[in-house]
Amino acid sequence: MTRPPRLIESLQNPQFKLWESLLESRGLKKQGKFLLAGLKTVPEALARWPERFSTLLVTDPAQAEGWRLPAELEIVQLAPALFRTLDASGTGFPLLVGAVPDTPLIDLSQPPQGLELICALGDPNNLGALLRSAAAFGARRVILLDGAAHPYHPKCLRAASNAQFELTLLRGGRWEDVNRAAGPLVALDAGGADMAAFRWPRDVRLVLGEEGQGVPAALPVQRLSIPTTGAVESLNATVAASVALFSHFTANR
Repeated sequence: MTRPPRLIESLQNPQFKLWESLLESRGLKKQGKFLLAGLKTVPEALARWPERFSTLLVTDPAQAEGWRLPAELEIVQLAPALFRTLDASGTGFPLLVGAVPDTPLIDLSQPPQGLELICALGDPNNLGALLRSAAAFGARRVILLDGAAHPYHPKCLRAASNAQFELTLLRGGRWEDVNRAAGPLVALDAGGADMAAFRWPRDVRLVLGEEGQGVPAALPVQRLSIPTTGAVESLNATVAASVALFSHFTANR
């Protein structure tokens, strides 16, 4: 790093207050920006998707010495107390400020292209873990319903480990819109048919409801159950979805 960074020391600095707002979904939606943290995710994101980021936040300019940084990337030095406020995970590692990409509204009346997820998960940790599995098992698109967690929430970013940048994220509207969606549509249900015997089509939409509520009973979907020992009542929504993603992946390799 050769250029000197801009220094911010005041809690009242407007730029700092904007970044602080990105710790919550409301700020993410209003500002259209996000904060990325992580000892592995920050260097990987800079190397693979440098165009997505505008600013690198450090507490000491030496933290970025030797890094290959895009010429247009601004470097800002924050006072330690300010940095700790933004570093919600306590990494102590430089943070990136990026732009939240547009999330177009999908026309669900059109048939699926490969494996697609329709998702209403409201917990950002769960959504992040799901996105990581979706990227690992070849989901083409993730369709987020109204009420789903923000995919660039700090907790979601941490759990996803940069999976957001590998996936096409779309908006899907409300459950009423899913009622009119082109199929095939599949959902997970303890009372459904045994997934082990299901023949997965290549083009399919896997529908995931909100935690604790599941998919609406009236939704016209093929319901599948995951065979288990019965030692536990149910699986976590993200774990169950990951099993289904793996099942589709192995059936269509």
